[in-house]
Amino acid sequence: MLKLATFQSDVTPPLGHPLCAGWYPPAKGVADPLSALGLILVPDDQLPMVLCALDWAELSNGDYDRWRGELAQAVGTEAERVAVHCIHAHDTPWPDRDAQDILDAHGCPNIIMAGDWAEKVRAQAAQAAGEAMTKLQPCTDIAVGQAKVEKIASNRRVMGPDGKVAGVRWTQCRDPQVRDAPEGIIDPMLKTIGFYQGETALALLHYYAVHPTSEDGTGLVTPEFVGLARNRRREESGVPHIYFTGCAGNVTAGKYNDGIADNRELFTGSIHRAMLEAEQGSARQPLERVRWTVEPVRLPPREDLVEENLLAQIASAATGAKVHSKAALMLTYLRRRERPIPITCLHLNDRVAVVHLPGEIFIEYQLHAQESRPDAFVAVAGYGDLGTGYITLASSFAEGGYEPVDAFVSGRSEKIVRAAIEKVLRGL
Repeated sequence: MLKLATFQSDVTPPLGHPLCAGWYPPAKGVADPLSALGLILVPDDQLPMVLCALDWAELSNGDYDRWRGELAQAVGTEAERVAVHCIHAHDTPWPDRDAQDILDAHGCPNIIMAGDWAEKVRAQAAQAAGEAMTKLQPCTDIAVGQAKVEKIASNRRVMGPDGKVAGVRWTQCRDPQVRDAPEGIIDPMLKTIGFYQGETALALLHYYAVHPTSEDGTGLVTPEFVGLARNRRREESGVPHIYFTGCAGNVTAGKYNDGIADNRELFTGSIHRAMLEAEQGSARQPLERVRWTVEPVRLPPREDLVEENLLAQIASAATGAKVHSKAALMLTYLRRRERPIPITCLHLNDRVAVVHLPGEIFIEYQLHAQESRPDAFVAVAGYGDLGTGYITLASSFAEGGYEPVDAFVSGRSEKIVRAAIEKVLRGL
């Protein structure tokens, strides 16, 4: 038999704290509080498994490992059986102590992180997870469902007839020609997995692939429309709901967000409706088997990343905070490149699987996961260890556009990630 528990803790930054590793203005107000939300699964004959979603932009490198390690210690399991993901709302924190330490050494304090707030909230989340272990409940059934999300997602990379990126759909897109281009490659389906004790819902997980940003750079902290929709469902149902962003590295709401009207409430309503439809259309099945598979990967850094050049950028007084931050994050990944990143999969029975992927990863990997197991209901969470930056396709660098510029890993990573996805889905 499987037992489970959920946990929640507050991860809202203090006013003045950097947001998105200093790529956006710091926190000047809190529109909506941020949470760490987790599900602990404890099979009779296995160590616990933890799925945790953070209402943060990103979490990378050593900080990602520390989150996994402290949650694992709190529930009595191994770090490789813990999956931590960020929803990727932009006006939220992006902790990376290793990168900030590099900046501190070069006289650039408080760019990515300030003080020890991030360490404190990590400890509080681990404490909440440990306390949840005293509240385990039997889980007898699962239910899976999906619903189409209308008019939110569109591919950010608008391709021209020459096979190059001709336009970019950012968070907001005011260029009517770029906005009016076809949606491009997306996954329009929001997938939901529910855990039940008899007829009683214990927890619901939701997965959808889009940059969850209707606005950014405002300094107003919020989990954005995906977090607001999740919170609404929790309040309506009295049941914990956890949302995971899928492989949305090249998927935004730009086609449907002209930046003129405030579309946050509109998008919140669309996500909320899809969550409700997916729940109501779910198919129940007894939960008989649970497995966890892991494939560690080493993704090669981008070929043009050179430590001396990155250190020069950090040391340059002529460059701004974002340049310093990005160089420190790139250098951190370059230095830890031999430390593997886990790609994992939670298997529920024989034909339900949840794949956990690192990075700001392209939608093509999510579609690849689904195509690898056409016999199964496959949900995918992206935005795990974000030390990689973007994980593009090998072809993306020649195509141009924004994402390859902020990819910290090489195009050679594509084959490695695709093979790992196939392996964990096969359950080997």
